[in-house]
Amino acid sequence: MAWFALARVLFVAAVAYSAAILLPLPVGLPANVGFALALAALVVLFESRLRETAVTRVLGALIGCAIGLAIAHAIGTGLFWADSGDRRVEFLHSFVLIVLPYLGLVLGGQHGEWLEPPRLVSLFRATGPERRYKILDTSVIIDGRIADVCETGFVDGTLVIPQFVLKELQLVADSADSLKRNRGRRGLDILQRIQKMSGVEVSISDVDFPEVREVDLKLIELARALPGKIVTNDFNLNKVAQLRGVDVLNVNELANSVKPVVLPGEIMKVFILKEGKEYNQGVAYLDDGTMVVVDNARKMISRTIEIVVTSVLQTTAGKMIFGRYIEAGVSAQAAAAAAPERVRAAAPVVPAT
Repeated sequence: MAWFALARVLFVAAVAYSAAILLPLPVGLPANVGFALALAALVVLFESRLRETAVTRVLGALIGCAIGLAIAHAIGTGLFWADSGDRRVEFLHSFVLIVLPYLGLVLGGQHGEWLEPPRLVSLFRATGPERRYKILDTSVIIDGRIADVCETGFVDGTLVIPQFVLKELQLVADSADSLKRNRGRRGLDILQRIQKMSGVEVSISDVDFPEVREVDLKLIELARALPGKIVTNDFNLNKVAQLRGVDVLNVNELANSVKPVVLPGEIMKVFILKEGKEYNQGVAYLDDGTMVVVDNARKMISRTIEIVVTSVLQTTAGKMIFGRYIEAGVSAQAAAAAAPERVRAAAPVVPAT
């Protein structure tokens, strides 16, 4: 950054020196130097804002402005027959010369992403069926369930693993924290497992966005450039991607959607793991991690019992099942009818261990 500051100082000094020598304003030397310093400050401010803009957008703005100038020149040449001395004609020429380059500048800057390499390459590809890309993020790779989904054949298209995701996985695998290190190594093992699957196409993408620092924003930009869908279980990435207009496949939502449907009055067997928060309650978990709260089951901890389902509560965090322990000599219908109806607060689903 030091050479940036030096370049700015030299630029400001050069502008001030040129104004002091040439004296562009019919005033004294101090006023000319002050005017030059003000212009240089505006240029430096514009440069600092421009440095945060993607190169493709800057290039698109320049190309759009050039096209606007060319069209304005063509219109001015085509109006050679008009009276150039008429002020209305002069104003029309000036208006066209200002408006068209401005429109080209704005539109070119807004659609500069079409100058990105993946978009340019796609213009020259042979026409055929469009490839469907699924971009994996770090969290869904470490989670590991994506490998099981791929084995079932429910994921079609090409799985894309960006280099910056691999780099993040490697940093996690090399962490000094043993827990993070194990998670990172698990993610690398999951990738190797997916690559060895038959019928699953895996692509390592070298596309990067140096002007973007956060990995999540890089994933969104890559999904927009391909285009493709992001596969994740990160709630925040899911929301941000949807706001940016990028489709997301959330593994957690998939897991919730394929859970078995349980209706009130059904009989099921559960293993009571611990006592509940309310009096005489027991808590069990299904294989998919769904919490089951059982009335009258506190004395049955560490035993497998039959219960009758009394209600099912669906929340944003997952699903909860409420039931009642079927005591000896009591029918399922009688147990269901005797179960009191309560208003229970939603609780998060705890994964089964």
